[in-house]
Amino acid sequence: MISGTNLSKSFGDVSVLEGVDITVESGEFVGLVGPNGAGKTTLLRLLNGLFEPDAGSVTLDETDIQTLSSRAVSRQVGTVPQNSSMNFAFTAEQIVEMGRTPHRSRLDWSDETDAVEAALERTEMLALRDRTIDDLSGGERQRVLLARALAQDPEVLVLDEPTANLDINHQRRVLDLVSDLVSEGRAAVAAIHDLDLAARFCDRLLVLADGEIRTCGPPEAVLTDAGIETAFETRTAVTTDPVTETPRVTAVPEGSAAGRIHVLGHGPTARRALKQCWLAGYDVTLGPAPAGDVAAELAADLGCSVVTVPAFEGPDEDTRSDVRAQCQRADAVVEVGDSATADDRPTPSVAFFDERSTRAVGDGGTARTATTGAELRSVLRDLTETA
Repeated sequence: MISGTNLSKSFGDVSVLEGVDITVESGEFVGLVGPNGAGKTTLLRLLNGLFEPDAGSVTLDETDIQTLSSRAVSRQVGTVPQNSSMNFAFTAEQIVEMGRTPHRSRLDWSDETDAVEAALERTEMLALRDRTIDDLSGGERQRVLLARALAQDPEVLVLDEPTANLDINHQRRVLDLVSDLVSEGRAAVAAIHDLDLAARFCDRLLVLADGEIRTCGPPEAVLTDAGIETAFETRTAVTTDPVTETPRVTAVPEGSAAGRIHVLGHGPTARRALKQCWLAGYDVTLGPAPAGDVAAELAADLGCSVVTVPAFEGPDEDTRSDVRAQCQRADAVVEVGDSATADDRPTPSVAFFDERSTRAVGDGGTARTATTGAELRSVLRDLTETA
């Protein structure tokens, strides 16, 4: 276990961290997420003993890390830095062998081949062991540094952007490997920019912004639209990945549209309409939609109000009444397919939308058509401005 208590660090007059608390238990993978300049790298360097805190302390299995020698720390903490540059053209194997240095005395020239071989194999670098660091790609260099950390046989892994410069295949493989090491009882803490990867692989996330921990907890509790917008100062759409069932974060532009839109219908076409309206900035409602419908699930992820009906059942009179009320409150209605009747859409300005075309009918009943999301937004803009 490694923990930091009330950690503060400044460089000159610039405060980078202020009163940060962090604990990573054995068998736990904790991700540090936050905007650039939030202090993630500084926090990692405090945890591995490279920096000394201005205030607070770091303990490694209840021992203050500042009381330990660098060799003693390196026997217990393996670090994968963000920068993979080297001053000399060492081979990949030579760099991995450096990970055994903390375990050797000055006169110890014993063979450490087994540990080095195992580290190269686990990081899939055996075939490149004789290549110099200068001849490796950025991603291959990152895997060499991970292998060097593994060769240390540490209890704690401290990783600064371990998936930087890796393609999606090796991103997954590296984080799978870290997860495997954690399952063996190690503790791991990593700064990760990719929020989707962090949500998928980490047990807990700590959101760091302006040198402070804003929130911490399981990914599904931490990665919310409101929490991310506060920390990253950007609008996001947090949905659930249908394959991994973990949070998926998408940064979206700030919508400038004003007004309320009701999407009347369900299914993939309604989902598309809902997305276009939400991205434009409208306050969007949806329904009637069956429970579990793709449009209803997206609406729930985006925090939109939904009128649902049981799957494979039509709307009853109470449901129809709820839908009429939503339409009456809307400035415009986007109708999908034949899911509505005239009684359901009393709002004078009505937009009809499907995958083949979009018809917008204003107060006078004049039809307009659109075949793209951009055209739909244009129609809705006209309707809401005249509503």
